[in-house]
Amino acid sequence: MACFYGRRCLSHPNLCRHSLSAMQRQQPVPFPAWDGNRSQRGAHKMNFRALESEQKLRGGYYTQPDMALFLARWVLEKKPKAILEPSCGDGAFIQAVADLRPSCVRRVIACEIQPAEAKKASERARSGRVFEVCVFVDDFLKWSLPRLCGPPEFDAVLGNPPFIRYQYLDPELQDRSQQVFEQFGLPFTKHTNAWVPFVIASIAQLRPGGRLAMVVPAEILHVLHAQPLRDYLLKECARILVLDPDDIWFSDTLQGVVFLLAEKRDPPSGGIAEISVVPLRGRDTLNGKAGEYFAGSHYLCGREVNGKWMLALLTACERALLSHLAEHPHVHPFEAIATVDVGIVTGANKFFLVPDSVVSEHALQQWAHPMFGRSEHVAGVIYNKKAHEENRRKGLPTNFIWFQDALFAELSESARRYIKRGQNQNLHQRYKCRIRSPWYSVPSVYASPIGMLKRSHHFPRLVLNRLKAFTTDTAYRITPNGVDASDLVSCFVNSLTALTAEIEGRHYGGGVLELVPSEIEKMLVPIAGRSRDSLQELDEAIRSDLAPEDVLAAQDARILVPMGFSAAQCQDLRQAWTRLRHRRQRTECPAIEESED
Repeated sequence: MACFYGRRCLSHPNLCRHSLSAMQRQQPVPFPAWDGNRSQRGAHKMNFRALESEQKLRGGYYTQPDMALFLARWVLEKKPKAILEPSCGDGAFIQAVADLRPSCVRRVIACEIQPAEAKKASERARSGRVFEVCVFVDDFLKWSLPRLCGPPEFDAVLGNPPFIRYQYLDPELQDRSQQVFEQFGLPFTKHTNAWVPFVIASIAQLRPGGRLAMVVPAEILHVLHAQPLRDYLLKECARILVLDPDDIWFSDTLQGVVFLLAEKRDPPSGGIAEISVVPLRGRDTLNGKAGEYFAGSHYLCGREVNGKWMLALLTACERALLSHLAEHPHVHPFEAIATVDVGIVTGANKFFLVPDSVVSEHALQQWAHPMFGRSEHVAGVIYNKKAHEENRRKGLPTNFIWFQDALFAELSESARRYIKRGQNQNLHQRYKCRIRSPWYSVPSVYASPIGMLKRSHHFPRLVLNRLKAFTTDTAYRITPNGVDASDLVSCFVNSLTALTAEIEGRHYGGGVLELVPSEIEKMLVPIAGRSRDSLQELDEAIRSDLAPEDVLAAQDARILVPMGFSAAQCQDLRQAWTRLRHRRQRTECPAIEESED
């Protein structure tokens, strides 16, 4: 039978804690969607609920039938009696289980916060009639919290949790998310996403030996906010398989998803899970059996991935090579040779970062200082007067308007008019502006010897700041420690450093690589004294149309080979980087010829 949970369920009255009539008196909670095209850190600045589609605002990216069947077949291999579906939407997974007509399943318990969708799921389930389906109209975390203290009730979990930024959740939903983390002693961060506590709560309700199969964002492998989940999965599970499609299978999003297949440890204590990440080549792979991947993949101990799971994308030989090269006396973690600080945070970039035309129009010459901070500002790895003058000719915002700590009355009349203009635009009410006094006085203003853009397309690069220009918070301020600034900039571009950037960084929609300071600090950088010509050659190569692989090959020959790296080792590093880059950018990875060395 199929029952839609209203005031009570006659077959399982103890399971029904929330009446439909109460839910109907409330407005359905709009769930904003995860939008992979922007970073977690910048989400609150760049994405607004009023601008999003209704589908995005409730996280409504539903699982397609072939995906649901693929995952359902796998969990049914263990002949589960009770299945949990944490966020059932219109019932794709319930339908998949019903279509497979398993004799072992006795009941499917599902949650769905949208009453209309929950009703659809319940109606779809009526066609099966081989097991009982109970759909709660409720937030899954609210439904789960009282149950997390008790024994697990389910043999399998199937689902596609909502992809929702924490800051877009209503306060009570934010609180429940935090409670889930606290329940299991996991560190909580407000950069989290709703799918993370959903998976944690789902694993917790799974019996020993049970299976979880979920569609989750591909960022599970690398984002910092998912680290508590990764640690929890390694602790609670015996084996974890991540199936990684090579294309975007949810056409309404820019970011990829993966299939998370996990089998809970039985007995429940001791050890750490083994993990494998396996690419899926083409949609027709869903016609196969997930069980064959789960049984036949090469696994490594969870201790080997050490935090992020990106290392699982490398071969055993590549991991061994990376570990070996990290011990080279001239290879250093970035944090050992330089410090990283965020750029200047203005709170209103269009007001403080302006082209020459605005400086002239408002007579701000006294307060204008040279700056850079965008990729369009720096084509190579050197920012000097020539580059700055070229940007000025292009009409780019090359001036940072810095009033320092001057009182309003001490400023020129033109400066006061400009500040009032900003106030008329309510800039002084913006968060970063209103928490300082006066609002137009930007703090922590200093220039660093080196800059580094937060985001990159192929590989990150440092910029030698010969002009001593200021940089905004779209870039980082780098200060070398015991290393010549020119040498650091010149040596930073190579296959080893580029590969560690792929492993330590994160990426979102469009395949852009982003690094935060804690990730930059872990990157490996080979340092060898370089000549002035080497820096100039690198600058010219970056500015040219040379393929990124060719740039790295030339740099490896200049930097790594003289340090004792073999040509074969350099090529192996470059091949690993090429594969991870093409995965990030969702482009086809070309074959790389074997080295004869």
